[in-house]
Amino acid sequence: MSEAQKMLKKYFGYDSFRFHQEEIIESLLVEKDVLAIMPTGGGKSLCYQLPALLKEGVCLVVSPLISLMQDQVMGLRQNGISSCYLNSSVSPEEQNKIKKQLVSGETKLLYIAPERLLMPQTKSFLSSLPISLIAIDEAHCVSQWGHEFRKDYRRLSELKEIFPKTPIIALTATADADTRKDIVRQLNIEKAETFISTFNRPNIKYMILEREEELKQLDDFIKKNHQGETGIVYCLSRKKVERVAESLKEKGYNAVAYHAGMTPKQRSYVQKRFDREVSIIVVATIAFGMGIDRPDVRFVAHLDLPKSIEGYYQETGRAGRDGNPAEAWMIYGMSDVVKLSSMLESSEATGPYKKVARHKLDSMLSLCETTQCRRQFLLDYFGDKNKTECGNCDNCLSPAEMYDARVEAQKILSAIYRTGQTFGAGHVIDVLRGSQNEAVKQRRHDELSVHGIGKDLSKNEWNRLLRQLLNQGYVKIKDWEYKNLGLTEKSRPLLRGEIGFSVRKAVKEKEKTPSALRSKRPVETQHENMDLFEKLRHLRMDMAKEAGVPPYVIFSDKSLHDMCGLLPGKKEEMLLVHGVGETKFERYGPQFLQVISEWRSQA
Repeated sequence: MSEAQKMLKKYFGYDSFRFHQEEIIESLLVEKDVLAIMPTGGGKSLCYQLPALLKEGVCLVVSPLISLMQDQVMGLRQNGISSCYLNSSVSPEEQNKIKKQLVSGETKLLYIAPERLLMPQTKSFLSSLPISLIAIDEAHCVSQWGHEFRKDYRRLSELKEIFPKTPIIALTATADADTRKDIVRQLNIEKAETFISTFNRPNIKYMILEREEELKQLDDFIKKNHQGETGIVYCLSRKKVERVAESLKEKGYNAVAYHAGMTPKQRSYVQKRFDREVSIIVVATIAFGMGIDRPDVRFVAHLDLPKSIEGYYQETGRAGRDGNPAEAWMIYGMSDVVKLSSMLESSEATGPYKKVARHKLDSMLSLCETTQCRRQFLLDYFGDKNKTECGNCDNCLSPAEMYDARVEAQKILSAIYRTGQTFGAGHVIDVLRGSQNEAVKQRRHDELSVHGIGKDLSKNEWNRLLRQLLNQGYVKIKDWEYKNLGLTEKSRPLLRGEIGFSVRKAVKEKEKTPSALRSKRPVETQHENMDLFEKLRHLRMDMAKEAGVPPYVIFSDKSLHDMCGLLPGKKEEMLLVHGVGETKFERYGPQFLQVISEWRSQA
């Protein structure tokens, strides 16, 4: 481990380990299998990259996305570490060159997608190499309960058969207890040592609102809180991604769409823009995840409800990887619940999988409807108990008001019952509000006793009450094809008035956004030399353009702030800066020292 400590500083420029990195590395060095659960931005990659340098042979890294592989390899090479990737973007000539480097021992880390890894010719080639370690990134994909279910990940159990003596490390930022058990079982690493770091991301502020005018709400949110900053907007469908991206562009934002329907060339173009442009908003599908390594994403917005808390946590975790203040903002509505439920029920998934997926969707809806601290709810879900309210979510900063909506609930339940429990939410609400449309009149539902008894509330208000009845189990969706609503046994005592029904009052966004929520916390710095920081940023941008890499790959903002505080004048002092290793200094250090020297002479 003393050698690991030296390499940590030499190659990565860090003085100490974080979370469970040191224990994980120790376990891998003595050939033990490991399951590591660490938050996004918590340094998962270092857990296998350092052992790869210390062990003889090649470290095999299984990664799901081409963009993630490219980012990781680019970062490693900038640190002076020989690494490569094999995927569909690599030409046959380049593949042959890479294979020669692997055979000669010149390359220490090989990144590869599960689909390519499991090809017979690939397995045969890798079997001839001295594989020192196998790292499986995004390991939640292995589990049948994982929120990104992927068939080829399920076949990774074959790795233990091919390399029985090689240690395996499975890494993910999100996995509940059942998923963790399933991961080690699927990978045949039941004796793996498990390390679970905190799921808490205290720098992320959580805000969840009800959908009203989604494009206006999104525009207001960005203008008030994140004008000129980088962010990601998630939508459920490709069509919606295109529509939202176009709307943002019309409003003057530097926005671009990203989804699985685009060609590889188009996606690569967007990825490069996202990596390199200072201020950009990417609108992407939830189903198709971008490879996000960028540390300065200041907000993640969801315009549709994610399928699970795991998915929500994974996606929101792409904000604020640099540790500075960031925001997770989401709007949702009744249509989300119906749409996702319908997609699940009509899928070809097995009964047990559907049951678990239904529970995950219910938990996601509960997070939206809860009046308790959002962060507490998230941490409790993952078994990371925290009794202290965070003070950095909407429910903490603007606590919800509750009221007894028993009478309104009885009206909805009666309307569902009187219309025969064979209609969807839209028709039931039309009847309640006294509509005289063709569908109501044709079925003579305008003659029912419940017709018009809910004129005093808007469609949105009835929808939110119905959503909470669904969430609390008083109402169910009987037929997923037609979204027909039905009553449950639980609804009987509520209909009879034997129990109450408390719900939170609807809150407009402007009411729910006091100055405490709107105010942006400044980046924490230990210096007042912001003019020097800007000079270093400009230098970094020029060097990034010349090298053809994202600016953060050269030095992070944290490194630049550290330079502004320490004001190094020579190599030994520059190596004390966070994130500055030997290779980085040789490549970039002298130029940064020169700018600092010139600034000091003028100060």
